[in-house]
Amino acid sequence: MSGSDADTVLIAGTASHVGKSTLAAGLCRLLARRGVSVAPYKAQNMSNNARVALTPDGEWGEIGVSQHVQARAAEIPATTDMNPVLLKPRGGGESQVIVDGEAVANAPASAYYDDHWDDARAAAVAAHERLAADHDVIVAEGAGSVAEINLRDRDLANVECARFADAAILIAVDIERGGAFASLYGTLELLPDDLRERVCGAVITKFRGDPDLLEPGIEEIEARTGVPVVGVVPHDDPGLPAEDSLSLPGGATSGGGDGSGSESGDGSESGGGLGGDDGVPDDASVRVGVPRLPRISNFTDLEPLAREPGVRVAYLPLDAALDGVDAVVLPGSKNTVDDLLALREAGFDAALRAFDGPVVGVCGGYQLLGERLVGADVEGVGDRETVPGVGLLPVETEFSTDKRVERVTCAVDGVGPIAGAAGRATGYEIRAGRTRLLDDAASDGLATAPLGAESVATDRVLGTYLHGLFETAALRDAFVEAVFASAGRTRPDAGRAERSPYERAADLVADHVDLAAAGLDGLGESAE
Repeated sequence: MSGSDADTVLIAGTASHVGKSTLAAGLCRLLARRGVSVAPYKAQNMSNNARVALTPDGEWGEIGVSQHVQARAAEIPATTDMNPVLLKPRGGGESQVIVDGEAVANAPASAYYDDHWDDARAAAVAAHERLAADHDVIVAEGAGSVAEINLRDRDLANVECARFADAAILIAVDIERGGAFASLYGTLELLPDDLRERVCGAVITKFRGDPDLLEPGIEEIEARTGVPVVGVVPHDDPGLPAEDSLSLPGGATSGGGDGSGSESGDGSESGGGLGGDDGVPDDASVRVGVPRLPRISNFTDLEPLAREPGVRVAYLPLDAALDGVDAVVLPGSKNTVDDLLALREAGFDAALRAFDGPVVGVCGGYQLLGERLVGADVEGVGDRETVPGVGLLPVETEFSTDKRVERVTCAVDGVGPIAGAAGRATGYEIRAGRTRLLDDAASDGLATAPLGAESVATDRVLGTYLHGLFETAALRDAFVEAVFASAGRTRPDAGRAERSPYERAADLVADHVDLAAAGLDGLGESAE
């Protein structure tokens, strides 16, 4: 139980991908609007979408993207205390275990619980105490379902967090998948008694239609459980970055995670897509193809592009043809070599070599584009010191156990796919491996360090380690211009500026969740 006067509210869920992250971000921004000192928190997260944040020791470390987003919503700098335990799936049932921002092990689930869970819990408790000492309110986010009875004795993100943080619990229920009332009833029945007493309300999310139609069900579930339904939130994606591959359009990959990020998108011929709701006709738009890597990570790098009018971001099966695609962006990977082998087996590498539009590789995607990968651990195919890459850039990447985790700012040299861009760009690097230009690399049309150290570009291909590059307006604008020019289309006008996704998320909470009915209207007052 927390020794601080700070209030903690835990946004839990009946399942994964029910809107917890959106509710948490919206509540953070709503409280910040009211002048409350608020911080986000997730005791344990599972996600391959990470961001860089400061550790308690003042170094750089990793946290899940949702807590980074929620920190921005709360209008405070992100720290690793906001997500003290991060599990990054690597494939084969194994995850990289990151505690207080630092990788401490690669372990399957059984080894994590046997060898690391006690230390992870201690780190989570200490992180919450530090946040509670500095803020009036902690908005904690649960993971998956709060009522997983097989994990009850080791559920750090839900059960343990509710207890050591002395948290009130607000349960999110996704009505879009059906069975919302049954899910809520079953969840409440399966909760431990002490957690059941902490539940202050439930919020129905992703509702389409007339809320009056829900009234009979709401009345009965409240009568049966004694828990008030304090909100019905419409199906409205505010545009927050998604946390996991579960939220990618067109289906999930093997990346894993609790899937509690936002959702958006439209369908496409070759895979799911984002960006189809801007009013620009498809024949006046461009499509940026993104291979759906089996171990995809940090795909949120693409979301700023999808918010550009006339840009469609299409997630492609690895056996998809690139006909109708105007540019390709290869995202990060948790296991570059295995994803390279998957690309090659599906024939995507050959299709990419034949493609004549702009190509950008970010982090693992950059490594894939080189001539070779050295020192790789190739699971399942024996010991191979060198693995050939796609061959679009004259570089090689050598892997090591050292991991670079840092927020960076670099000068921009606008060449190739970012021709015309200038100034400086800020982002972050999370990587294992160093990439160097080959000694015999041809110099014609080749630019070194166009976007930070170790980056390389030709007239149509860019490789960089800079995650978040498209959040820099000059880079995003230059790339979009290059894609439209390559496609022979006229770029549409930008149109009116929209409210930020943080304000939109706050509006969803303010307009559709009755905090007073949940007894949460006085959050932060106990610290005054």
